[in-house]
Amino acid sequence: MFARIAMSPAFPVVIFVVFLALAVMLRSGLVRQNTLQIEQNLENEARALAGTLEREFTVHAEAIGRMASRMAMSENFSERQWRADARHYLDDFGVYQALEWIDRDFVIRWLEPLAGNQDVTGFNVAFNQERRHALERSIRTGNYDLSGIIELRQGGKGMVLYHPIGVGEDNNGFIAGVFRMETLAEQLLTSRTLERFQIVIQYGRNSAYQLNSSANIAPGLSDTFPVDLPNLDWRLTLRPDQDWVAAQRSGWPNATFVSLLLMGLLTSLTTLLVQLILRRNQALLKTRRELEQEIDQRKAIQTDLERLESTDTLTGLANRRFFMEDLTHTINIADRQMRQVALVMMDLDRFQMLNDSLGHQFGDELLIKVSERLNELSNERILVAYSGGDEFMVCQQQVDDLDDVIHLLGQIKQCFHAPFEVHGEKHSITATMGVAVYPQSGLDADTLLRNADIALYRAKDHGRNTYQFYTEGMQEKEVMRLELDKDLDHALENDEFVLYYQPQLDLSNGEIHSVEALIRWQHPRRGLLAPGAFIPLAEESGRINDIGRWVVRAACRQLARWKGTPYRNLRVAVNLSGLELDDDSLVDSIRYALHENGVAPSSLEVELTEEIFIQNIEHNLNQLSRLRKLGIHLAIDDFGVGYSSLAYLRDFPVDLLKIDRSFITHVTHRHDDAVITRAVINLAHNLGIQVVAEGVETEGQLNFLRHHSCNMAQGFLISRPIPPQDLEKALEKGLLTTGVPANS
Repeated sequence: MFARIAMSPAFPVVIFVVFLALAVMLRSGLVRQNTLQIEQNLENEARALAGTLEREFTVHAEAIGRMASRMAMSENFSERQWRADARHYLDDFGVYQALEWIDRDFVIRWLEPLAGNQDVTGFNVAFNQERRHALERSIRTGNYDLSGIIELRQGGKGMVLYHPIGVGEDNNGFIAGVFRMETLAEQLLTSRTLERFQIVIQYGRNSAYQLNSSANIAPGLSDTFPVDLPNLDWRLTLRPDQDWVAAQRSGWPNATFVSLLLMGLLTSLTTLLVQLILRRNQALLKTRRELEQEIDQRKAIQTDLERLESTDTLTGLANRRFFMEDLTHTINIADRQMRQVALVMMDLDRFQMLNDSLGHQFGDELLIKVSERLNELSNERILVAYSGGDEFMVCQQQVDDLDDVIHLLGQIKQCFHAPFEVHGEKHSITATMGVAVYPQSGLDADTLLRNADIALYRAKDHGRNTYQFYTEGMQEKEVMRLELDKDLDHALENDEFVLYYQPQLDLSNGEIHSVEALIRWQHPRRGLLAPGAFIPLAEESGRINDIGRWVVRAACRQLARWKGTPYRNLRVAVNLSGLELDDDSLVDSIRYALHENGVAPSSLEVELTEEIFIQNIEHNLNQLSRLRKLGIHLAIDDFGVGYSSLAYLRDFPVDLLKIDRSFITHVTHRHDDAVITRAVINLAHNLGIQVVAEGVETEGQLNFLRHHSCNMAQGFLISRPIPPQDLEKALEKGLLTTGVPANS
């Protein structure tokens, strides 16, 4: 048992702690003993000081008594003699404030010195009953009387000694010695005492006089000693200063403490050295076992490395390299068994926007949540992998029928049915999927992956939250898309974009006050292309910001050209994408375009879809507020088909709502669309917002809108989007105010 304790790592510490405890206890005892010695020394100082006061004060009392006796024995003791005698006393003793002769009526008649004491002459010292009784008692007994410490009429604190001149009927008044306390203390006490101690003279019950009040007094140390003088109830209290206490302190307690501490440290180090030697021997005996354990660990690490090479560290799913190797192996087996294999490429909708606006930490957490749900689909026939970015891959082995793939796609969509909770907030995420099936869509893993990717892009063209199977014609369309994407690089450089303008009819007066600018691409080989053919490509590639800035500059140049013409009051609306709104330099670039062309900000209107408005609300509100402060009008496009959260209408500085064409198309014969359209108009007007109806193509639709106080209408009934020169001609001829579409 002792051997185990001695080998314990804490044993040297225990030894040191024991020595430390002994050192602390021994030091504490020595300090206590030293403190008692200091208290005894302080008591001796107080006793000696009290004895000095008693002796010195007795000497002064006897001297005044002798002066009183000489005056009592002389029948003709003149004032001159008395003053000469008094001056001798003053010179010899140097302690008196004044010497006085007081007559039998207790009135001061003579005093020395006169300087500083003139106001005392004629003062009755029996000023109250207590003093009168004390003085009368002194006359009867022949003993002197002390006044105690009082406020002197000459100023300051002091006391008076009254010695009777004769006893009883022979009494001829008193000789009085007036002592000022400061002078008395300086004469009776040594300079060392005054420097080293604070002295408190207590008299009576509650009265005290303090000397050396400014001393740096040591707390907790004092001694009180009585002063034995007739008729004087004094107690003397001494309080030493820090220097005196420090001089009394002995160095032995600390020296003893340090010595024991060093002994404990040396003993502990010796014990520790012995332990290290013993452990060294034990370590040598354990070498073989540790080597065996290391071999086992290396085998386990090798297994973990093999697993890590096939697994994505973030999601825990199979990585792309392992997935492709497994897909190749699966295709080889499927070829021998004459089975099909399905490859699903999956892309998370709106992930990039959420990742950019809420941060990469949010994006990583969301990917982990999605991976956890998708991994629940994994079994011996389904492998789920993470490809990178926001893409996932799913391989379905042993497909017997296309319905098996359709069922898998339904399971995948079900994984996204419930919102994902990230950082305490719920987010609804959907996925778009592209499917390629072996052997119809490719005979090897790389071809199958490429075609699944093509199908994914085709699914995105048809909207989000859907899927698309690869077909033969898709590859040709994808090649065309890639070529168009490459041509887009040179479109801005070659000035191939143009703006068309679609007018908006003011339903209150039949006039045109505003137009919407719509971009077209004058492709050198494919002719005039609508925005749908290239804007999605621009958004994917990140070119949309450059194109958006071109649109703003082109619109401002057109507004500048219309200055001084009949069209000078037209307002031009331009469309902004969500990516453009995310650009912090957007407001500055628009401000520069307006300033460069000398165009008033009120001539420009910015349109954003309802979905864009409520994405990244805090950032968008800041951007739109800056645009509104600049003087630019703000409009919500495609209102009613987004998330239908109306709270932002209150918070955002919106000037205009554009009702989506899907409601206007059937507004005259579908009750629900009519109710929604009327509600939107009333809601906007109640909020002080104007309303534009898009997609107006019939007179019936136009009459409905007029009847329900819609502000403006836009659509083919008024005019298709047309070049600026055609717009000017139509306005000049008045073709756009009658409801008849203009010819382009």
